[in-house]
Amino acid sequence: MVHIASDDRYDSMQYQRCGRSGVLLPKVSLGLWHNFGDTHPLGTQRAVLRRAVDLGVTHIDLANNYGPPPGSAEANFGTVFAQDFRPYRDELFIATKAGYLMWPGPYGEWGSRKYLLASLDQSLSRMGLDHVDVFYSHRFDPDTPLEETMGALDSAVRQGKALYAGLSNYPPEAIDEAAAILTELRTPYLINQHPYSMLQRGVEGGVLESSARAGVGVIAFSPLAQGQLTDRYLHGVPADSRMALGHFLTRDALTEERLTLLRALNKLAEGRGQTLAQMALAWVLRDPRVVSVLIGASSVTQLEQNVAVLDSPGFTDAELAEIDRLSVEAGVDLP
Repeated sequence: MVHIASDDRYDSMQYQRCGRSGVLLPKVSLGLWHNFGDTHPLGTQRAVLRRAVDLGVTHIDLANNYGPPPGSAEANFGTVFAQDFRPYRDELFIATKAGYLMWPGPYGEWGSRKYLLASLDQSLSRMGLDHVDVFYSHRFDPDTPLEETMGALDSAVRQGKALYAGLSNYPPEAIDEAAAILTELRTPYLINQHPYSMLQRGVEGGVLESSARAGVGVIAFSPLAQGQLTDRYLHGVPADSRMALGHFLTRDALTEERLTLLRALNKLAEGRGQTLAQMALAWVLRDPRVVSVLIGASSVTQLEQNVAVLDSPGFTDAELAEIDRLSVEAGVDLP
């Protein structure tokens, strides 16, 4: 049965302006990195996407290599989109990226014009779309002139295959240079995407400032540190967890110092009347330069629990200081 979106889908979601643009993004966006490949049931994916839309989560984030296998997340999203969301296309903000290895040979990764534009065509075909709302260069390429990579993003926009350009995983100095090139080209540059969590605070070392100078928003991926900032690992490593399976996260990440930190943060979250995950998401969103957090969800329940971050209380100065203190004691690098 075709999905009919809920009439109250915009009543409770909170939206923030992305940089100096006209775009409003939901504070919580749905990323399809881990849970939307062929290793997960399509029925579960469909249920999560349906519920996300009904909760006002308008922004869906993909990349060419999301899966596994690479490309399958876009293909699966395309299947669900065709079944349920085509009538709502103009209510959705859909992103994809290119930069990491996608096909063999010399033209299947990095930042060349050939790779980026070919990848975008393939992504659009897999998703059954004529355009995406934002197309990212997924990583900085030190061996390709930045003018070429930014020129490819500009071409994608001018060809009508993307409405905005974005950068992901770019260092601050490259953001500054890229912003200057895109400004000269008059390319609508919207957003930067970076990992940001209480366990990974590198963006505080210049990315937030560079993004603000460029007038673009920042969207945080892995705000839960791939599940570490949940109750999943408070008592060790579950056999079916991402850490146990070694999927982008290995057992050696859960040191005694890290486990002590997670338990202390969980106790702080309980004192605030929320889960550790909700507190971790609220902490990332405390900075107004962060327009949205990208969450992954393997179930509707997990999605709903994370979206509940919208009801979070603000942080006191004492709470923020305590989080910093605990983090330093556990060896987290603070810029």
